[in-house]
Amino acid sequence: MARRELALLLAASGRRGEALPLLRDELRLGAEGLAWAPDVLKAALEHSDFPFAEACASLFAQLRWGASSDPAARSTIPLSVPKLQHDIDQMHHLRRLGLLSTEYGPVIDAYQAVRDRLAAQGPDSREPLDSDANRCIADTYNRLLHVRDSPRVARALSRRWDPACVEEQYLANAPGVVYVDDFLTEEALDELYRFCLESTVWFGNRYAHGRLGALMQDGFMSPLLMQIAEELRAALPRLIGDRYPLRQMWGFKCGPQVPADVTTHADFAAVNVNFWVTPNDANADENSGGLVVHDVDAPLSWGFDTYNGRQDVIRPFLRGRRARSMTIPYRQNRAVIFNSDLFHASDAVRFHPGYENLRINVTMLYGDREAEADHPRLSGSGTAGLRPAWRSAAFTRTGVRDVRARASRGG
Repeated sequence: MARRELALLLAASGRRGEALPLLRDELRLGAEGLAWAPDVLKAALEHSDFPFAEACASLFAQLRWGASSDPAARSTIPLSVPKLQHDIDQMHHLRRLGLLSTEYGPVIDAYQAVRDRLAAQGPDSREPLDSDANRCIADTYNRLLHVRDSPRVARALSRRWDPACVEEQYLANAPGVVYVDDFLTEEALDELYRFCLESTVWFGNRYAHGRLGALMQDGFMSPLLMQIAEELRAALPRLIGDRYPLRQMWGFKCGPQVPADVTTHADFAAVNVNFWVTPNDANADENSGGLVVHDVDAPLSWGFDTYNGRQDVIRPFLRGRRARSMTIPYRQNRAVIFNSDLFHASDAVRFHPGYENLRINVTMLYGDREAEADHPRLSGSGTAGLRPAWRSAAFTRTGVRDVRARASRGG
């Protein structure tokens, strides 16, 4: 307990380099060594302590995916053809920028050989990393080879949209869907896009059609991302504010081709903020690539695995409710703010080939689905037609507080 307390004090004081060895000692305790870590992150977010949350998430990611991480732990994610191809393209991108040394040439060649062998077995083939044939990439696969330092900017949210009007439209109109253009300032948008291109944090490859995900506790975290989350709470006090803490944040990459209606799901939060960062020129069809939102929410009696992934249950349910939907086309720097419990899905993706053209979306989830209080439950009543989405003009909680208090006093 003393080691954990000291590590968190150091993290809260900005001394992550000193905290990391102490947390590595925790791993020697086995599987239970960091079982407390998610609760610390959750409590930091509960209290909107964004700097401390960013420090903790980054440290936890380093422990699992960093240079000295255990290859056995990283091998829990299997190899797949889309993941390998993405990593090859990303390493080429980093080398062009001078962010990876020429020594990575043989590494890329090894990835290519593994990718070609796996692809010969079929595009959906998967293999464990720890098989003999894949040991040549075990030192680098699923590693934080590079994470772009994305600091806070002068202002993250653009002044080109009216937060008060967004709140009014969301709160007044069921079922709660608003979209906003010019969401971020140009500085924040450019920096976030570069963070997504350069940071080797795209570990999640369990998704169909080659989509890759990155979670905040696995490296999808930066001061800039926390600034955006923080400014959203302040800009939308009636919609988010102190009512709904940030629960989760992730990024997704996909493309160049993904069919429509393969990802219909609801999320566990009260409010979902989803925005896109890839330039519009990457999109081969300006009428698609965005988000489809249905006017039916997930019943509270359904468990997460059902409302988040059971297409065999979700699709008949939507038909039975005579669900109607709206399609919001893709635009760079467009945000869709909606009742997170509504069933939704990515629209068909038809983007141009090329690493920098991959469709990237960022999602921030606020609050809990059972706590959403702005719109009545839709799944238990008649289904009204959707109104058009409004478009803008352009350890314990006490423990975390104690850690922060002691850090401010210098320990």
